[in-house]
Amino acid sequence: MLQDIAEGIQKELSSKSFDGSLKFDCGDDGVVVLADNQATTTDQDTDCTIRISQDNLVKLLTGKLNPMTGVMMGKLKVSGDMGVAMKLGKLLG
Repeated sequence: MLQDIAEGIQKELSSKSFDGSLKFDCGDDGVVVLADNQATTTDQDTDCTIRISQDNLVKLLTGKLNPMTGVMMGKLKVSGDMGVAMKLGKLLG
């Protein structure tokens, strides 16, 4: 499932650039890492980490979960460089 998500994000990266590195940490399900204009499921250190369930990650990426609402409701937690997290909106928007 996370591999499919990474491939979908990779398609977006082909037409847009993303500065910095960001990790979606889905706990036991694994990770999706955006770094060097690549999306992979290989874990590595990043500028920003978003802890989120796999289900909520799908909702976030499909526009069914607003990032700010998700933070306020505790559905996702951001740590590290908030500026990198803010750039994610441009990539997904």
